[in-house]
Amino acid sequence: MNTLLVVDDEPNYLIILSELLEEEGLEVFTAENGEKALKIIKETDLDLVLTDMQMPGMNGMDLLQAAKTHNINLPIIMMTAYGEVEKAVAAMRAGAFNFLTKPFNNDELLANIHKAIEHYSLLRENSRLRNEVHKRSDFSGMIGKSHAMQQIYTLIEKVAPTTTSVLITGESGTGKELISRAIHYNSNRQQAPFISVNCAALPDSLLESELFGHEKGAFTGAITLRKGRFERADTGSLFLDEIGEMPLQLQSKLLRIIQEKTFERVGGSTELKTDVRLITATNKELKEEVENGHFREDLYYRLNVLHIHVPPLRDRIDDIPLLANHFVQKFAEQMGKADLFISEEAIGFLTSLPWEGNIRELENTIERASILCNNNIIKPEDVQPDNLSTENHADLVADFNVDDILRPDIRLPDVLNALEEKMLIKAMEQAEYVQTKAAHSLGITKSLLQYKMKKFGIKKKSER
Repeated sequence: MNTLLVVDDEPNYLIILSELLEEEGLEVFTAENGEKALKIIKETDLDLVLTDMQMPGMNGMDLLQAAKTHNINLPIIMMTAYGEVEKAVAAMRAGAFNFLTKPFNNDELLANIHKAIEHYSLLRENSRLRNEVHKRSDFSGMIGKSHAMQQIYTLIEKVAPTTTSVLITGESGTGKELISRAIHYNSNRQQAPFISVNCAALPDSLLESELFGHEKGAFTGAITLRKGRFERADTGSLFLDEIGEMPLQLQSKLLRIIQEKTFERVGGSTELKTDVRLITATNKELKEEVENGHFREDLYYRLNVLHIHVPPLRDRIDDIPLLANHFVQKFAEQMGKADLFISEEAIGFLTSLPWEGNIRELENTIERASILCNNNIIKPEDVQPDNLSTENHADLVADFNVDDILRPDIRLPDVLNALEEKMLIKAMEQAEYVQTKAAHSLGITKSLLQYKMKKFGIKKKSER
């Protein structure tokens, strides 16, 4: 909903204009003097100011100059009496959007108001696009040639032109937000805003205000009217990351906005409409959250119309060389190292690591290596995790007799899986099924141990 401020020292004008503009679907604030108007301008997210020129105290020209200091792009239409055209022209030179000479007809007024609001919307949109342009490409910077990524590209191409809600799942750091951006920028909403919110990054009270906005005075600290993400994303896409962390109370409000496309700001009673394409993501098993009573089943099915699962990086080994080289180029530009290079040996070593933190961990590893490497050549020792000793690995290779365990028909993946499973079982038995102790003895993290236990079907002691 567009928000407008009418300023005039004549009460009748304020009443008449408010009724007319509210019938047009505008949210209207009023002020009878420039001082009160300036306070509202500073406290409210406005789309337009309509002000009289002649007022006691701070007149229209003073208000114009003060408002432009606060927000240079905010459109201001001046209302002038007959014979004040020269002042109105001066106001135009000072940044007013237009002027109207009293008395004016309603059609002329509404035409100017809608034109000014549209102009302001375009200014904000151009600013947003300039900020977003570096993030945009056919698939928003997504990198990968693996079969799993090819399937994701196909899903994006199919779902992007629709208005279908999409649920993206996968471990942290797999690139779920990149997929959401790719859906938006390949849709017919690509010129409209793409707004993202991390539901896990805000406490419950702030999350509600962030999503739905709040009225001035709705709670302690709400000193201004603030439009929420649903309003800002109108006609565009809203990405809710970590949706599994949203409290049940807000899940109910989210379900309503999906079903009815209406909501109220916190502390407000005005029903607002919004047209938003909803994309959500989580690293949780939402179906399990539903079964445990932590997530609404009806909301789950509303969000999970189309599901895209992003596999962890350890299951997309073919993508690691592409990603590594991409990050090397990125940090070469950032650090001014035009000849920064990663060796084939380092690439090979990277493909052997588990990447529990996925793409984010790989990026951090390459950034660190770009800083620490000698002669701008990234070698295996530069990308080695702190908990991995190459000396122990070398000793093991020297003492290991492959002929003792290999049959002529056996495959490398079978050997690696069998060896890994045996080591996991032995470590768990020796640790008396205390996962933290077993993980420490294996030199891996507890969460990676749990992943591998699930992979090989190794049960906890309580489940045996």
